Amino acid sequence: MAHDTPATPLDPERQRRANLRLALILASVAVAFFVGFVAKIALAGSH
Repeated sequence: MAHDTPATPLDPERQRRANLRLALILASVAVAFFVGFVAKIALAGSH
């Protein structure tokens, strides 16, 4: 197994891009939950 696997990027630039992409994915999930929570409160409070 002498080939470089995508799961373990050795290049610091690739590692930084992978971390940035992971951070954007986690942030978008957090924003989606927050928007859904706010929407639920807004819809439930309008009754």
